[in-house]
This record gives sequence, C-alpha cells and structure tokens, in this order.
Amino acid sequence: MELADILAPDCVLVCTDSTGKAEILNRLAHVAAAASGLPSDQILTAILDREELGSTGLGDGIAIPHGKVAGLDRVIAVFARVEPPVDFDAVDDQPVDLVMMLLAPPGAGADHLKALARVARLLRNDDTVDGLRAAESSATLYSVLMQPLPTSVAA
Repeated sequence: MELADILAPDCVLVCTDSTGKAEILNRLAHVAAAASGLPSDQILTAILDREELGSTGLGDGIAIPHGKVAGLDRVIAVFARVEPPVDFDAVDDQPVDLVMMLLAPPGAGADHLKALARVARLLRNDDTVDGLRAAESSATLYSVLMQPLPTSVAA
C-alpha cells in the first residue's frame, strides 16, 4: 500500500498553537470528516475509543492514532505537524509533534494493518522525520511524506 493511496494533499497540515491531545485529535477528525463525508464526531469517537485501550503515542515525538469507522469505503489518513508538541501519553512520556491519523472501514483488517505498517516504517526513518520537523508548510510536509523510502526500510 502506497501512502499516496490513502493521504491526500489537503489532509496534511501544520497545527500551530496546539493546546493538547484532545484538540489535535478533534482538528484531525474535522479534516478526516471533510475528506470522507462522515461526521467528525463519529470519527473522533472511533479514535478516542481506541485511545482508551492505550495511547497511540509511540515515542520519539510520534503518534499514530487509528480506528475503524462505519461508513468509510477505504482507508484514509490525515497528518499533522504539531507546534508546540503536546502531551500524548506516549510510551516514553515525551511530547508528540508528528501525528498520522489512520481510519479504516470496519471490515478492512488487512488494509488497516498494511497502512499502519507502512506509516510506522515511514516514521521510523530518520531522514523522513527530520524533513517533517523542518517543513514549514503543508505542501512541504506532503512532499516529504511522498518521498520513497530506501529499499532497506521500505520492505
């Protein structure tokens, strides 16, 4: 699965003046709602239900909140670089500044897992993460996200 298949340019943003995890998740849910045509509160509920099982803050300033949303016809993603970084209850107790939200239809088990794996590989790449943290616009963020991974990382 290619990231371009699930992430549109208008689903990439720089969130400045962020106030916390709840506010960031709410903003991303609104962007996902615009992209999917589904209500933002339905999307936010799915994400918050998943967060109750354990934080999706993976450490090193990265979070991948995800959930299954009835009514979706495909996997979609929304990405944000967050300024200032926010407490996300991450496993390393460090604030998060890179957030990739993934949403999938309830029956998309394999596609959902492929998307999670693809995003995790991408956000483990130091060059990608450095580029995302240096980007000052949504267009630059999208460009960095669309760069191919080295073959040793892409597998």
